[in-house]
Amino acid sequence: MQKKVIVFTTPTCHYCAAVKKYLKENGVRFKEVDISKNAVAARDMVNKTGQQGVPQLWINNKPIVGFDRPKINQMLNLK
Repeated sequence: MQKKVIVFTTPTCHYCAAVKKYLKENGVRFKEVDISKNAVAARDMVNKTGQQGVPQLWINNKPIVGFDRPKINQMLNLK
């Protein structure tokens, strides 16, 4: 069963671009949410994690703050 992956980003975030590229290279489908254009999503993100920084990934509703490759790999069963 495919895991539900949401990536919270902003247009100027270099790590956001890197994590999206990494997910695409590994065949992971994800929904991108640009928090600079979606205040409700930004508030929900901060309420859930207590963090304003991006990227944030929610994998099956479990958050990862930042481009934490080992944790992403573990949660998505990659390399």
